[in-house]
Amino acid sequence: MKRPAKLALSDGTVFSGLGFGAEGEIFGEVVFNTSMTGYQEILTDPSYCGQIVTMTYPLIGNYGSNLEDVESSGLALRGFIVRELCRFPSNYRSNLSLDEYLAKNGVIGLEGIDTRALVRRLRVQGVMTGVISTSDLDDKSLVEKARRSPDIVGLDLVKEVMPKQDSKDWSTGLNALVCEPITPGYDSLHQPLSENSAGPHVVAIDYGMKWNIPRHLRQLGCRVTVVPGSATAEEVLNLKPDGVFLSNGPGDPRPLDYAINTIRGLLGKKPIFGICLGHQLLGLALHGEIYKLKFGHRGANQPVLNKQTGSVEITSQNHGFALRAESLPNNVEVTHINLNDQTVEGIRCKDVPAFGVQYHPEASAGPHDSHYLFGEFRKLMC
Repeated sequence: MKRPAKLALSDGTVFSGLGFGAEGEIFGEVVFNTSMTGYQEILTDPSYCGQIVTMTYPLIGNYGSNLEDVESSGLALRGFIVRELCRFPSNYRSNLSLDEYLAKNGVIGLEGIDTRALVRRLRVQGVMTGVISTSDLDDKSLVEKARRSPDIVGLDLVKEVMPKQDSKDWSTGLNALVCEPITPGYDSLHQPLSENSAGPHVVAIDYGMKWNIPRHLRQLGCRVTVVPGSATAEEVLNLKPDGVFLSNGPGDPRPLDYAINTIRGLLGKKPIFGICLGHQLLGLALHGEIYKLKFGHRGANQPVLNKQTGSVEITSQNHGFALRAESLPNNVEVTHINLNDQTVEGIRCKDVPAFGVQYHPEASAGPHDSHYLFGEFRKLMC
């Protein structure tokens, strides 16, 4: 049944539409994603924790949802906004409509608003806190709630999405998620490690990791052990890795002192590859600086220049913070830049085996231009 709902922004703007999914009221940082497809991967990306995601493509939900295209065990985002919701999907893989999927997972959706006007406001004014409600429909009340809601700057959102197991248990390897190498294709991650398994051993530090990352590593023949973002350098090294992977994750990297200290303890001891939040944490561990972007990069069509080859990669991205190029020390080179705004998209250490990229080479959803980076990581380990 269709029901009225509203979005109020902290600048006083109010949008009226219809609610779908769960009922209630939530607040979060209102952002936008320019992808045309892949909404289920977006919904299940832990990097969206604390945010209300607006899709710029006007029709969302036409292929429903399924059990295969998820990137985590749940939905971490706060809310979901679309121009037009398809309530009756037509795809043979669909198990639930988008409406049913959000309701099942307790996420509030909003449809029927002018998403072009909302996105234009976010691009001009910058992302801001908002409130979606299906219960309180008073404009003044909602705007006041949006203004009182906390900003994500300075918050540690990683602790909300990383594995809940105690890091001491994970350090033994007994309760860690251990993955065998596999042939190309999708497969369960929960397989026991064979003593005779070949290939380099990767310890992946999970700050809110998408599941397609260990799939890619396994497809390259790697054995993968996943540990929570709270793991210390000693705990990681006790697992005897050939390399360490730093995953994506949500929010501001600057409050994550525990993660930065771990990375500093690993630099020069094992090859390191970081993406998205992992890339930012690597930059902070190397004494670089982070700043917040006006409206961030979120979508599957971000052009990135590889300065080493001169080629342009179309990339999938989801972040609201970036490394400040001029803050990086002399032993760190910028390898990739965003062609839309010239922000740093990749770094590499000159004196130790460590590199990172701001985007998502594992895609899901998105283009496959950057898969080669996993191969570069494997070369470092071998």
